[in-house]
Amino acid sequence: MPIEDLARSDVVTAPPDTSIESLAATMDEESVGSVVVTRDDVPAGIVTDRDLTVRVLAAARDPTDLTARDVMTEDLCTVQRGDGFYEAATTMAENGVRRLPVCEGESLEGIITADDLTELLADEQQHLADLVRAQRPEY
Repeated sequence: MPIEDLARSDVVTAPPDTSIESLAATMDEESVGSVVVTRDDVPAGIVTDRDLTVRVLAAARDPTDLTARDVMTEDLCTVQRGDGFYEAATTMAENGVRRLPVCEGESLEGIITADDLTELLADEQQHLADLVRAQRPEY
């Protein structure tokens, strides 16, 4: 199944000069755990709720002086829209990430998360369980 069928197209984005306070407020308002930092619709990095915790709070840095550029992960892992479930899961596992921006070339098209992949697997397991239940003898 191609990632474009699974990914969310309503990815939350912000420019690199967005304040940390604004990023945190956006995550809260949008109920998301990350914001993709973009330059002209091209992903330049990602800021996660964990980044805010580790790179700001745990490091005792003053958030009023920081922007997305200061705390974002720049070595961004992405997948292409036509990539499959397996490629996305492998990329996440090999790189230790839970969120992958989905691109068409370099342009940001959406985002897929480990939670999205887990939900898909759970749905598929439920269908398989329904099949098993339908075919087993009554006890």
